[in-house]
Amino acid sequence: MNEIERCKPWIEAALRFSGGTHEYDDVAYAILQGQMQLWPADDGCLVTEMLLYPKKKVLHIFLAGGKLETLTDMHESVIWWAKAQGCSALTLSGRKGWVKALESFDWKPTMVCLTKEI
Repeated sequence: MNEIERCKPWIEAALRFSGGTHEYDDVAYAILQGQMQLWPADDGCLVTEMLLYPKKKVLHIFLAGGKLETLTDMHESVIWWAKAQGCSALTLSGRKGWVKALESFDWKPTMVCLTKEI
């Protein structure tokens, strides 16, 4: 079993909160194509993607699933890698609970994302 398949339960659990933008196969394909990055751990994983804006390059944490302590333990490694890729910031979209979970790491809410299905 490869790492993407091993992380499938966490990816699928996180996708339930993604607004229906992706399914597991979409994420697995993007990882295999190098469009997204998988950060596997023993009891969780992150999926990131690079976002290139006119004024900055950002590493976006697209999905996070598994044990919270495991995910926050990855924080410094993710920052180091993002800097090595030329990123000047990290972003994350997720449930409101992430605000409290990441406040000790100096993450600040900058915007609210609202969705209206049409």
